[in-house]
Amino acid sequence: MWENASLRQEIAALKQENADLEILLETTTEHSDTVTAQLHNQAIQAVLDSEKRLLQFLEAMPVGVAVLDHQGCLYYINRKGKQLTRHSIPLGVNAEKLAKLYHIYRSGTNQLYPFDQLPIVQALQGETATADDLEIRHGDQVIPLEVWGTPIFDQDGTIIFAIAAFQDITERKKAEAERLQFTTDLFALNQALSRFVPRQFLQLLEKDSIVDVQLGDQVQKEMSVLFSDIRDFTSLSEKMNPDDNFKFINSYFSRMESAIIDNQGFIDKYIGDAIMALFSGSADDALKAGITMLHRLAEYNSHRTKTGYVPIRIGIGINTGSLMLGTVGGASRMDSTVISDAVNLAYRMEGLTKEYGVPLLISHYTFCQLNNANDYSFRVIDRVKVKGKSEAVSVYEVFDADESEMQQAKLVTKTTFEQALLFYNLGKLDVAASLFEQCLRQNPEDSVARIYQLRCLNR
Repeated sequence: MWENASLRQEIAALKQENADLEILLETTTEHSDTVTAQLHNQAIQAVLDSEKRLLQFLEAMPVGVAVLDHQGCLYYINRKGKQLTRHSIPLGVNAEKLAKLYHIYRSGTNQLYPFDQLPIVQALQGETATADDLEIRHGDQVIPLEVWGTPIFDQDGTIIFAIAAFQDITERKKAEAERLQFTTDLFALNQALSRFVPRQFLQLLEKDSIVDVQLGDQVQKEMSVLFSDIRDFTSLSEKMNPDDNFKFINSYFSRMESAIIDNQGFIDKYIGDAIMALFSGSADDALKAGITMLHRLAEYNSHRTKTGYVPIRIGIGINTGSLMLGTVGGASRMDSTVISDAVNLAYRMEGLTKEYGVPLLISHYTFCQLNNANDYSFRVIDRVKVKGKSEAVSVYEVFDADESEMQQAKLVTKTTFEQALLFYNLGKLDVAASLFEQCLRQNPEDSVARIYQLRCLNR
């Protein structure tokens, strides 16, 4: 009996424990549900608060902001965006209609901006894109825009939104246009100035711009100097009025200038009807320029003859040597110039062309600097004393530009002519006169041989 009573007591105690556990479990479950609900509500509130702060932030942005959802429909546009677009477009509009509805054009055209090139649409494809060639038009008003498009991904890497920020860049475009105009004007000014101060002159002085040039800037260089002059220009000009005079001289200069530039030279200055050109490369450049000038003159004379004008003649002298190139003048006016005995000798060579009746003479300094003198048709015609110098300078006639018959005749008589000149310089005038006579029998138009023959006879 006692054992049964004890067993019943234990069973009763277990039942009581089970009952207590059930009550505790029910209480715990109820509490857990309450906590879960509270946490859920707090999370929702946090999200709402976050969205509210985000909207406040977006609305306060100084640039326009627009958002497309993953289907490409307009999801949101902030206050600044609405101000810039000035169109009340309902949310949910498809991106394909944005350009048309918002009047978005490609800058400077009447072409609607292709929707697939809009940065916000490119962002839907996963690209980060930028464009500044868009403009929104409101009647006569045009607002240029710069737009940035960025994709927004979820935690799985799926694009859920595309966001675009855009701003009015009217002031920037205006500044860019003004800068472009300034650059264009500056370039035009530099181009105009280069017609007065050659670009090559600046390069020789190692200056980037004419504004860098200072009074007294100078450099010493080995260069060839070319002088050319029109024969009897005074007589020609007296027969023309001022307008015709300038038309004639500019027509002539334009042909001579191209011959010089084509052979790596530049014109240092025009002196009335004369040209002074410089060549910093080989002496061949200067000589080829002189020959080309004479060929261009022949073409020009052919045109002048056909139109009833008399042909013109020029003389060209070339010398090579060391010279000083730089700027001279005063505080309010300066000019480029070259100073050297080499310049004076080139001028003397040009003067001798008048005396001997030939178009092109070079000094032996130029002759010795030629890469291959045998590439040219030449002959020695004199030795002259230069003012201030004790050593005589040999003078060479280059006749590559002569008419073919004259050129051939001078080549045939070259040896005889140079022998005659040697005897003339030795004082054996009778022998020299006889040899010059031989030259004239073969080439009656040889003005140099005739001059020397007369000298022999008159001594």
